[in-house]
Amino acid sequence: MSRRAKNRTGESSSSKPESKASASDVSRETTPTAVAPDSPPSAEQVFGERLPVVRRYAELLAGPGTERGLLGPREVPRLWDRHLLNCGVLAGMVPMNATVCDIGSGAGLPGIVLAITRPDLRITLLEPLLRRAAFLSEVAEELDLAGVTVVRERAEDHRGSYDVVTARAVAPLSRLARVALGLCRPGGSVLAMKGDRAGTELEEARPELDAAGAAEYSIERLGADLLSVPTTVVRVVAGTARGGASSAKQRRNRRDGSGSARGV
Repeated sequence: MSRRAKNRTGESSSSKPESKASASDVSRETTPTAVAPDSPPSAEQVFGERLPVVRRYAELLAGPGTERGLLGPREVPRLWDRHLLNCGVLAGMVPMNATVCDIGSGAGLPGIVLAITRPDLRITLLEPLLRRAAFLSEVAEELDLAGVTVVRERAEDHRGSYDVVTARAVAPLSRLARVALGLCRPGGSVLAMKGDRAGTELEEARPELDAAGAAEYSIERLGADLLSVPTTVVRVVAGTARGGASSAKQRRNRRDGSGSARGV
């Protein structure tokens, strides 16, 4: 019996009943609007023996993913460098056997890529929109990603305690801070994938990060030797106490330079 991804979808009182989708639905969509480009040589370095599965995911993104509006057609030619490899290099920042929550997972970037690259992880894909959640469930089943759970829910309404929380193109860091850190266990990390404005966003978000109980934060640049544009990640470590005495002490230490936090 083939392993299947777990799926939990919330029902909205205003939603109309819709037919259930299965993995066969996504695999049957054989008239894609675009064809996935060939994987570059660097893909083998990033994905290793899991590269065939990533290639299949690329086909699903270029085909059903673009047809359903989860990925713009103009993104297909740069699917590998801008999206798959961009997310793949993030895997090195996630501890072994970690629990991961991907906020606003969308088409599965970076959540599905992490699940393919790191089968040891238990990953919750958090996506409030039905059509996106359905696509994620179909892809997870099609690719046999047993460690994936798809949850149709807003991050603000979700309850959990994860080792790592990921987010890509979801919201400015100042808005993301409270929600993402609220889903982290003490000592866990938020990995927010950002672009050129990462430093500015981090500077603007410092008050919100401190208020949410961040113990430290830093900017990491990944894949400089593999990608045309390195992946920029803001890493935020959750404090041992949220808004309590410990967090207040951490914030005082950060201000007077005696703490362990790395600013930018």
